[in-house]
Amino acid sequence: MNYVLSNHAAEKIKRRKIPIDFIDSVLNDPQQILENDGFLTYQSKIEKDNKEYLLKIFVNPYVNPNLIITVYLTNKISKYWK
Repeated sequence: MNYVLSNHAAEKIKRRKIPIDFIDSVLNDPQQILENDGFLTYQSKIEKDNKEYLLKIFVNPYVNPNLIITVYLTNKISKYWK
Protein backbone atom coordinates (compact mmCIF):
# COMPACT_ATOMS: atom_id res chain seq x y z
CA MET A 1 0.00 0.00 0.00
CA ASN A 2 1.20 3.50 -0.82
CA TYR A 3 0.91 5.68 2.26
CA VAL A 4 2.22 8.72 4.07
CA LEU A 5 2.41 9.19 7.81
CA SER A 6 0.71 12.08 9.52
CA ASN A 7 2.95 13.96 11.96
CA HIS A 8 0.89 12.45 14.76
CA ALA A 9 1.40 8.88 13.46
CA ALA A 10 5.14 9.41 12.97
CA GLU A 11 5.44 10.68 16.55
CA LYS A 12 3.48 7.72 17.94
CA ILE A 13 5.54 5.19 15.97
CA LYS A 14 8.75 6.71 17.30
CA ARG A 15 7.51 7.03 20.90
CA ARG A 16 6.05 3.50 20.99
CA LYS A 17 9.12 2.05 19.22
CA ILE A 18 7.06 0.30 16.55
CA PRO A 19 9.30 -0.96 13.73
CA ILE A 20 8.27 0.36 10.31
CA ASP A 21 8.47 -3.26 9.09
CA PHE A 22 5.51 -4.04 11.36
CA ILE A 23 3.55 -1.17 9.80
CA ASP A 24 4.33 -2.34 6.25
CA SER A 25 3.47 -5.95 7.09
CA VAL A 26 0.07 -5.12 8.57
CA LEU A 27 -0.84 -2.72 5.76
CA ASN A 28 0.14 -5.22 3.07
CA ASP A 29 -1.39 -8.31 4.71
CA PRO A 30 -3.78 -7.36 7.54
CA GLN A 31 -5.56 -10.03 9.53
CA GLN A 32 -8.56 -7.71 9.82
CA ILE A 33 -9.82 -4.49 8.23
CA LEU A 34 -12.53 -2.63 10.11
CA GLU A 35 -14.49 0.44 9.02
CA ASN A 36 -15.04 3.25 11.52
CA ASP A 37 -16.79 6.46 10.45
CA GLY A 38 -15.49 6.07 6.90
CA PHE A 39 -11.92 5.44 7.97
CA LEU A 40 -10.27 2.03 7.93
CA THR A 41 -8.47 0.26 10.75
CA TYR A 42 -5.94 -2.32 9.63
CA GLN A 43 -5.03 -4.65 12.44
CA SER A 44 -3.02 -7.79 13.07
CA LYS A 45 -1.67 -9.70 16.02
CA ILE A 46 2.09 -9.33 16.29
CA GLU A 47 4.85 -10.41 18.63
CA LYS A 48 7.12 -7.78 20.14
CA ASP A 49 9.52 -8.34 23.02
CA ASN A 50 8.22 -11.91 23.42
CA LYS A 51 4.67 -10.67 24.02
CA GLU A 52 1.60 -10.73 21.80
CA TYR A 53 0.01 -7.40 20.88
CA LEU A 54 -2.58 -6.09 18.49
CA LEU A 55 -1.18 -3.48 16.10
CA LYS A 56 -3.91 -1.09 15.00
CA ILE A 57 -3.32 1.32 12.12
CA PHE A 58 -5.94 3.98 11.38
CA VAL A 59 -6.01 4.96 7.70
CA ASN A 60 -7.75 7.66 5.68
CA PRO A 61 -8.31 5.84 2.35
CA TYR A 62 -9.87 8.87 0.64
CA VAL A 63 -6.58 10.59 -0.13
CA ASN A 64 -3.84 9.42 -2.44
CA PRO A 65 -1.53 8.17 -1.12
CA ASN A 66 -3.43 6.83 1.88
CA LEU A 67 -2.83 8.80 5.08
CA ILE A 68 -1.90 6.95 8.27
CA ILE A 69 -3.69 8.90 11.00
CA THR A 70 -2.35 7.07 14.05
CA VAL A 71 -0.85 3.76 15.11
CA TYR A 72 -0.86 1.94 18.40
CA LEU A 73 -0.15 -1.36 20.08
CA THR A 74 -2.44 -2.85 22.68
CA ASN A 75 -2.32 -5.98 24.75
CA LYS A 76 -6.13 -5.91 25.04
CA ILE A 77 -6.52 -8.08 21.96
CA SER A 78 -9.89 -9.59 22.85
CA LYS A 79 -11.40 -6.13 23.32
CA TYR A 80 -10.66 -5.06 19.72
CA TRP A 81 -10.52 -8.36 17.81
CA LYS A 82 -13.64 -8.93 15.72
